[in-house]
Amino acid sequence: MWRPDVELSRRSKLRRAIYKTLRNELDYALIQYGLIDGYNRMLKAGQEYSFVEKRELKPRGKVTEAENELLAGFIVFFCEESVPGHLKKYIRYFSDNKVTKENLPEIVLNAGRIAPDLLRIQRNFEHTKFLELLKALLPVDYALLIQQDKAARGKTRYALTHFHVRVDWLIDFAAEALGKEMRYISKDLYENGEKYAMDMGEKLFEYYGFHHTVSGRRTAAVVAAQLLSKTDFISSVYVNSAESRTLTRISEKGVSKFCLVKIPREHIEKFESGDSPIAPNFRKDYLICEAGDHGIALFQAAYTHNEHSSPPADGKLRTLQPDVFWLKAAHQLILPKPKAMDREPIPYPMIYSQQDVFPL
Repeated sequence: MWRPDVELSRRSKLRRAIYKTLRNELDYALIQYGLIDGYNRMLKAGQEYSFVEKRELKPRGKVTEAENELLAGFIVFFCEESVPGHLKKYIRYFSDNKVTKENLPEIVLNAGRIAPDLLRIQRNFEHTKFLELLKALLPVDYALLIQQDKAARGKTRYALTHFHVRVDWLIDFAAEALGKEMRYISKDLYENGEKYAMDMGEKLFEYYGFHHTVSGRRTAAVVAAQLLSKTDFISSVYVNSAESRTLTRISEKGVSKFCLVKIPREHIEKFESGDSPIAPNFRKDYLICEAGDHGIALFQAAYTHNEHSSPPADGKLRTLQPDVFWLKAAHQLILPKPKAMDREPIPYPMIYSQQDVFPL
């Protein structure tokens, strides 16, 4: 239901451009905190890091790893506009969980990342210490809410307005809303029986890139993404899972998963050969570190929906086919390190191939 750029006023187009620029910066801040810092904490603790396997990045991939306390789990909602008041009964943001000196826990205020007397301006995305506040609040349970600051009259400004944000919307409601949108049901989730309703519930999770058995945070992210999709502005839901070792971003672009992967030594050598601009500095710009016969790099899988997970062109009611996949990995990329701002992502199709995946 979000409005495309061509329907926006000149001012709204400017706001969207600012939002997308800030979202790109938020991507890398959360990648650094959720993935790279977590990996380094495990190395420092002398623990072995369990890397994501190819099968886990396929649609419907199921992960059974145990959570590790050294890996951060968090949810962040970043909205182009202010979340409308009528959604407060589902996305719980009130005065008592607003980011203020009076509301924040002592352990957060004393962590050294926050200047309590400057909190009112530090919570603004444009502040130089905004990311310090973000990192201080990410370990707090439930979600963080970043949205347009209503107090900035006549100015586009985004702020981390609320913490400890709970999502109270039933999975059945979310599945029903998606089913109606995709024309698999007409009125009610259970109109075709309990089995059909259960299948639609599983498809809800698949639509947002998860297996239907995922636990708390990812379930909350799925429900929140479906709820926010009904507003007329774009939004992004980030969820970092200590179980799946992935950071997932759900936005108007679709679903993307970020994780750390091993790059074999022979692939590193191929990247360093030839006349490509990346060749001379591949290790410095793309590898988080090297260990044994491989390097560690950031990987992004961007998924696309197909005709089964898009509203039908004719608008007619159709029958759900549970065994048909709804997602496919459209882009598979090695990402440059957060500080390598002049480098571009490199295609690296590793998910589906069973052989040598080097793309050059």
